[in-house]
Amino acid sequence: MVRVRYAPSPTGTLHIGGGRTALFNYLFARRYDGRLILRIEDTDETRKIPGSEEAMMRGLRSLGIVWDEGPDTPDAGFGPYRVSERLARHREAADRLLAEHKAYRCFCTPEELAEERKARQAQGLPPRYSGRCRSLSEDQVRARVGERSVVRLKVPGDGETVVHDLIRGDVRFGNRIFDDFVIMKPDYTPVYNFAVAIDDHDMKITHVIRGEEHLPNTPKQMFVMEALRMEPPQFAHLPMILAPDRSKVSKRHGATSVEEYRDQGIILPALANYLLLLGWSPPDGREILTVDEAAQEFSLERVQRTGAIYDQKKLEWMSHQYMTRLAVETIAEMVKPFIDYGLDTGPDFVDVVALSRERAYTLTQLAEQMRFFFEPPDRYEAKGVNKHFNPGTAARLRLLAERLLDLKTWDHDSLTGLYDQSAESLGVKRAELIHPTRLAVSGRTVGPGLFDVLELLGRDAVTERLRAAADRIESGQVVMAE
Repeated sequence: MVRVRYAPSPTGTLHIGGGRTALFNYLFARRYDGRLILRIEDTDETRKIPGSEEAMMRGLRSLGIVWDEGPDTPDAGFGPYRVSERLARHREAADRLLAEHKAYRCFCTPEELAEERKARQAQGLPPRYSGRCRSLSEDQVRARVGERSVVRLKVPGDGETVVHDLIRGDVRFGNRIFDDFVIMKPDYTPVYNFAVAIDDHDMKITHVIRGEEHLPNTPKQMFVMEALRMEPPQFAHLPMILAPDRSKVSKRHGATSVEEYRDQGIILPALANYLLLLGWSPPDGREILTVDEAAQEFSLERVQRTGAIYDQKKLEWMSHQYMTRLAVETIAEMVKPFIDYGLDTGPDFVDVVALSRERAYTLTQLAEQMRFFFEPPDRYEAKGVNKHFNPGTAARLRLLAERLLDLKTWDHDSLTGLYDQSAESLGVKRAELIHPTRLAVSGRTVGPGLFDVLELLGRDAVTERLRAAADRIESGQVVMAE
């Protein structure tokens, strides 16, 4: 059975790079009827942030990712799923390597190591550990019991290690670039590369799918597995997510965590859709597809090797596609957390969402664009005031209000006819009535079709707003929005 894992460190919220990695693991597991394991890499106590694990899980769920095994699921026989709860297993493996002379205790102090690195750099050599504790005898080690020490793995100094990468092909590393790296810290807890190799083996992980920044760690994990006589999993390293200028994505290019996108009002199914296309594409080239649809077609063969370019505009475009394609009732529920005005008075909420969503790219935009349906404007767009609130506008707005009060049928066609007739009787173009009306009832110069807006707002609200705008124009108290 295919078994893959996503193993984040609880050091913050879910970054889009981590979200993309988790998503690809999820798609791979579902494509091959496998299992996705969520494992929390919490070995570094100094970097752990309270609440981070829960935030990570929320972020994953918001992208539609459901794991089969993890800290919050019943143990399927491969747990526990927090690395900090597996320390006895890691210590047992380290003891075994020490007993088999495949690892050794190193008593070098941080100051001695720093001095050694400095000396090697002065000679033009790479700052590798020299291995001077490697030759200590058992008696010498016993004599220093109680001193601060770490455990280092004996790494072969010659030859090369080949990573058979399912995306990049064979990647070769000369073993000379690696020193005898630390596998257990002074407190006898494991470093990342030691723990992850053991845990991947014990959890029967078949494929390690992760970002390419982990590629240099792979030979070290293979050294550990070889020393412990473990069969390594297959590896696949995903391309990095890059900004348009091919630099590393940062906050200046847009939000960087799933929670930040959520707070911006990006529709999260759209974010999942966007992330799954960062480095992969379906055979038919579709751009709009759900996570479940992608799972039916996902393969590592279609993952690109080169960096995937992040584009905030494309993400917002995709959010807009979901805004207009999802059921209007679904969008109505999604937008409610972004609304800071009352909904007790005004038109039917779902009807307002249906009319307003065509112009919105995010839920925050949609919430703001709907505001005037529930709050009469107290200020008006400056460019609209300068262009449409001209001398004579107040009288026209009052005339329209009177005629609208007398209109027998309040619907789109009747409203259209009234404005056509009024423009003809006043000897003006219809636009000279439509634009001031839109500004008076909404405070804005653009929006959904005016007669759809008027029909939804209702007779009382429209006539009151037209008269209020006329009063402000005549008194010179028009407040312009910034």
